[in-house]
Amino acid sequence: MATEHTAGFEPAEELAKDRESVRRRFWIKLKRVVAQLPFAEDLLAAYYCAFDKQTPRHVQVTLLGAIAYFILPFDFIPDMMPVLGFTDDAAVLATAIRLVATHITSDHHEAARAALKRMGGNR
Repeated sequence: MATEHTAGFEPAEELAKDRESVRRRFWIKLKRVVAQLPFAEDLLAAYYCAFDKQTPRHVQVTLLGAIAYFILPFDFIPDMMPVLGFTDDAAVLATAIRLVATHITSDHHEAARAALKRMGGNR
């Protein structure tokens, strides 16, 4: 018999709300800080992989966790600190990507490059 919360997974409607919140907040923050991010393409490729319907659920959860850390207003090292500000975000993202790298495809990277180009980034 299934319960509302099984094995640490959220009910589908809660997960859908969380995903939509991450999606909305991600673009707001990315547009504000993209020029400062040396890992913007990797972040965007991870984003596209996380929201790809072909991506396995466990990979989506891993990447959404890293992306959520990026958009949190409070993190270990505040983003506004020169040089160090995004190092914790980069470390969390790099770890997540290392865990699921085989699922981030060339299509995800192409979408990331196209998005950066639309945003005016020359990466």
